[in-house]
Amino acid sequence: MGKNVISILVKNEAGVLSRVSGLFSRRGFNIDSLSVGKTVDPEVSRITITMDCDKATMEQMLKQSRKLYVVIGIEELPGSQSVTRELALIKVRSQEETRSGIREVAAIFRANIIDVATESMIVEITGDEDKIDAFVRLLEPYGIIEMTRTGLTGLQRGNEGMGTSDGGLAVMAV
Repeated sequence: MGKNVISILVKNEAGVLSRVSGLFSRRGFNIDSLSVGKTVDPEVSRITITMDCDKATMEQMLKQSRKLYVVIGIEELPGSQSVTRELALIKVRSQEETRSGIREVAAIFRANIIDVATESMIVEITGDEDKIDAFVRLLEPYGIIEMTRTGLTGLQRGNEGMGTSDGGLAVMAV
């Protein structure tokens, strides 16, 4: 078992996320993280799914996903051949005397303070899961009020786009 990242290009239409995530849940697989967003083509979205599974399960999910009519392209994103990131927004308790400590931790991790209130701050950080986890551990003594994480998103390294040889977007005729 290991962490696997799948990138899926889909038609940008109502119900697509439900179809794709339903495929995974019907087969009893847990999705660790899921992110979705439009691509450069507004008619196409990219879904990035992270799940913990073995190689055989990964192959099965890739094959099953390809069968969905809404799927334009799908690929596994191996860690060494991909760039992946996650975004976290963390609201942390802060008094005047603790703000400098929070700012120092944020600077070390290249995080941004994006909101300051009288008794709290919201910090934005991007990076891999380990970086964000380490940052959260250092903020915990200050008191985390709430937090949200986007889940992983990523692209394969190199000049080519998914399903193309020229870096363009593979779009299937409807």
